[in-house]
Amino acid sequence: MLGANDGIISTASLILGVASAASAQGNILLAGVAGLVAGAMSMAAGEYVSVSSQSDTERADLAREKQELVQDPDFEQQELAQIYVSRGVEAGLARQVASQLMARDALGAHARDELGISEITTARPVQAALASAATFSVGAAAPLILVLVSPANLLLPIVSIGSLVFLALLGTIGARAGGAGILKPTIRVTFWGAFAMGLTAAIGAVFGTVA
Repeated sequence: MLGANDGIISTASLILGVASAASAQGNILLAGVAGLVAGAMSMAAGEYVSVSSQSDTERADLAREKQELVQDPDFEQQELAQIYVSRGVEAGLARQVASQLMARDALGAHARDELGISEITTARPVQAALASAATFSVGAAAPLILVLVSPANLLLPIVSIGSLVFLALLGTIGARAGGAGILKPTIRVTFWGAFAMGLTAAIGAVFGTVA
């Protein structure tokens, strides 16, 4: 949802800014496409770098944990048992559970319960980068479609209103998916989207007048 929202807001704002500067419709569309490509690549690169850093940290933590298991397995078992005790398990049972889990997969048990690393949560840089680029592109495509179907004299209001409708729909979907109330998230994303688009359009109009 965040990537799609970002795609809608940034691309619609760019389109409105260029359109307010009295550019031709072809130039507006070109600017929007450039914004989509640049934004998607930026999202992908940023996400890849961020998640790669997380992955490096996870590997370092696992390597350190593996070494500690070799050097002092008894202490590591006590440490694991204490984690279960802190979660409400009786001390004797916690020691049994820790012993059995470590007998099967000591590193896996410590990775999951001490470090919070599991197969589900482990960092995947390429997957994260592709997902970010895809969601941004989907969002950015919405205002571009509006440019294609809008008459030149109605481009500004159609792109503005249509983009806000898309944002409101995404806000509603996100709120429903998260089990939150619908009204507040929808108003929030719509307000800030309108603010960003309005400010960019105003700046475009000023520069268009000066030029």
